[in-house]
Amino acid sequence: MRHDDTIAALATPAGTAAVALLRMSGPDTRDIVTALVGALPPARRARYLDYRTLDGSVLDDVLLTFFAGPHSYTGEDAAEISCHGNPYLAQRLLEDLFARGCRAATPGEFTQRAFLNGRMDLSQAEAVMDVIHARSERALAAAHRQLRGDLGRRMQGLVDRLLVVLARVEAYIDFPDEDLPIEDKALILKGLNELATETEQLLATSHYGELLRDGIKTVIIGAPNVGKSSLLNRLVGHERALVSPEPGTTRDFIEERLILGPHCLRVVDTAGLNPSPAPLERLGMAKTLERADLADLFLVMLDATAHSPSLPAEVAARVSAANCVVVMNKADLLPDPTPPVWAREGRFTVCIVSALTGSGLPRLAQAVVDKCDTFSSLVGEDGIAISARHAKALQEAKSSLAAAREKLEQQGPVELLASDLRTVLASYGEIIGKVDNERMLDQLFATFCIGK
Repeated sequence: MRHDDTIAALATPAGTAAVALLRMSGPDTRDIVTALVGALPPARRARYLDYRTLDGSVLDDVLLTFFAGPHSYTGEDAAEISCHGNPYLAQRLLEDLFARGCRAATPGEFTQRAFLNGRMDLSQAEAVMDVIHARSERALAAAHRQLRGDLGRRMQGLVDRLLVVLARVEAYIDFPDEDLPIEDKALILKGLNELATETEQLLATSHYGELLRDGIKTVIIGAPNVGKSSLLNRLVGHERALVSPEPGTTRDFIEERLILGPHCLRVVDTAGLNPSPAPLERLGMAKTLERADLADLFLVMLDATAHSPSLPAEVAARVSAANCVVVMNKADLLPDPTPPVWAREGRFTVCIVSALTGSGLPRLAQAVVDKCDTFSSLVGEDGIAISARHAKALQEAKSSLAAAREKLEQQGPVELLASDLRTVLASYGEIIGKVDNERMLDQLFATFCIGK
């Protein structure tokens, strides 16, 4: 794909709105802006004008802002045009820009040009979409940290230290008959251990990164007719699930996204765990156990007026005080219920609620937020949470570091040791975009919005 021409695209979503924003970037931007305004306006200062097409007709009154490269988003001469948010009008303006020599930008091409022109590293480019799609306060904060370059700086530090180790190793490649001196071997081993430790620390944040981007998988689980669907409806604020006094109404799981405090949750209402299920109920219970196996957080719901059954072994093995809130429902019928023995002995957080009246729900919401807050300890003080792509590269780096340490300890050939370290270097480089892999880059930026 060419990156030396001029591109244009609508940067706001399609549809009627108060304002629409068009962007263009590339070598012809300066000439196009000059033709529209009559003279090149000062950079970064909005100019109000009538937008005239090539045939001289006035399309709209607009605000035009010129950004001189390299001090622009893309690093090239760029411009933004704000017009009234009529979709037909925005399309006419875009067609006029095409007639003036622009071509339609592909998804993510503005950000791809910013990366190619050194305005941001690859981890920052990915953070652009994380900012756009962030569903919670914590996800937005993590995306902003990555956009500011926190992960890029961390990775560059690892690369710099790896290069020192690699240089020390490669200094001996020209002397194959000589073993590494003991002092150099000790320094190299120390460096490899430090790199392995930091790589592991970053890898440990991948699960929290998934929670931030996709939401915390929260499963409501319990016996039939304890009020799981009623609780889901209360939490989401509308009748999302069917509610009936007949046990077994929920046959399959129902999932809804919910914002609680700074967190995004994917709340799943599941079929009841009946000790004597009918054939159709048994299928629903199998789905319940599947969701439980993937859960990050459990809301174990109990009927305050009835004997609390024991949890199935598959669920009990996954549930702990750290990832579970016990919800004693039907407090309108029995306001001071006794939690089951397993909840008391395990020091579980217990909330007494009435899904019918809504009493106790604020305390339950706070208890859930407190549990979710503990997940942030996975990322440490710097707050970096890596993506699945980063995790894959770091896993490869981890394996190559382990292979390098093994060769060093067994006094293997220096050339093979250096080869392992270069593989680590390539893996680190994939995260910040220092490895030239055009196919990977095209695929990554194709997931972006058009106009971004």
